Amino acid sequence: MERIRLENTVFEGLNNAYVFGADSDAPTLVDTGVATPETREQLEEGLADCGVDIQDIDQILLTHWHGDHAGLAGELQDASGATVRAHAADAPLIAREDGAWEAMDARQRELLDEWGMPADPRAELLDFLEESTHGTPPTVEPFEGGDRFDTPEGDLEALYLPGHAAGLTGYVFDGTDGRELLSGDALLPHYTPNVGGADVRVERPLARYLDTLERIVDAGFARAWPGHRDPIDDPAGRARDIIVHHRERTANVLDVLSEHGPASAWTVSAHLFGDLSAIHILHGPGEAYAHLEHLTSHGVAERTETEYRLFDTDPDLDELFPAVEA
Repeated sequence: MERIRLENTVFEGLNNAYVFGADSDAPTLVDTGVATPETREQLEEGLADCGVDIQDIDQILLTHWHGDHAGLAGELQDASGATVRAHAADAPLIAREDGAWEAMDARQRELLDEWGMPADPRAELLDFLEESTHGTPPTVEPFEGGDRFDTPEGDLEALYLPGHAAGLTGYVFDGTDGRELLSGDALLPHYTPNVGGADVRVERPLARYLDTLERIVDAGFARAWPGHRDPIDDPAGRARDIIVHHRERTANVLDVLSEHGPASAWTVSAHLFGDLSAIHILHGPGEAYAHLEHLTSHGVAERTETEYRLFDTDPDLDELFPAVEA
């Protein structure tokens, strides 16, 4: 496997694309980078360094629908004839199927109202989102978790890892030290992947993501190759760290409600993160919403129209989160 590093000034930065079978006549590419001319040039140069021309690509596997991972899929498919595959939950967005983006937009606007987002940041956010990082839509073959895909270096097994996105999928393969994982944005080495705002289709996003993190811990992978930045040599330890992070953030949300009384997701976000810009106008209150909904589902808080109030002022947070002992 070869890793290609791609600059990305739109999101977290330093995207990764992965090539299996670079020295074969049918290489597989995992993720593509954002649809900008600069990123395509970097990808072409990275492929060339591996001995691969774009027209040689046989298969493109996508971890999820976000533009910094799937944006160039259509252009690459046009150039190579490659088969593009993505989880069934995300395939309609990647392929721009009728109704998929309209439903996403409707849900997003509904949540912006529920979160209590003021008019000015809402307008800034919607302007930002109009600057699409998705290029030409590809034809996408959907799959489900557990499906396997042939590559010149052996099978890749799809591991369904929802939370950050409804269809987020990792790919498991046999590495030199045991089973390894291409984790996409389910597991990152420095950032904690956003939940709640990154994909507004996900119901109970924090609970879904905690289940994903438990699955990574239980799998005992030798290494994870993330969608951004450097490899993770202790995936289970990193997953446990993120569980602890979300437990601490939930405690911070409880403190906000205790000190300030009933509050909207936007107000809680302001206390947690301060002023926000660009995509973070969506991610901040989305993160607050994910934690508030987690508290509500466990009977700790309750929602009244656009506000949440504490129902249990002294909850046992250990009951809301997975155990993290090594």
